[in-house]
Amino acid sequence: MNIHESAEDYLETILILRERLGTVRSIDIVREMDFSKPSVSVAMKRLRENGYIEVDGGGHITLLPPGERIAQRIYTRHRLLTQFLVRLGVDEKVAAADACKIEHDLSDETFEKIKEHALKNTL
Repeated sequence: MNIHESAEDYLETILILRERLGTVRSIDIVREMDFSKPSVSVAMKRLRENGYIEVDGGGHITLLPPGERIAQRIYTRHRLLTQFLVRLGVDEKVAAADACKIEHDLSDETFEKIKEHALKNTL
């Protein structure tokens, strides 16, 4: 799965907004990410062309299966890493910001070991 970090962030944001709002439009992404409308428009076009999302006539954005898989993967990493860092004593806002930075670059092997450690130590 070779996808840029920014595309992962957009897909994750679509997933989060869908959970929060039920439906997602580009303007929701603009507000959530604090990006310009043209930037989001270009990103949505690329995601659509690459088969990660579809946009209906009303402008509602739907994650397609490849986009859903990537969004779930990144969001799962984000949540677990944030919780892990908070348990280490990191402030919640700092932990969330740091999780955002490392969720994309962490190898699957390292993430799985962190996950195993976190699950083992919560029981």
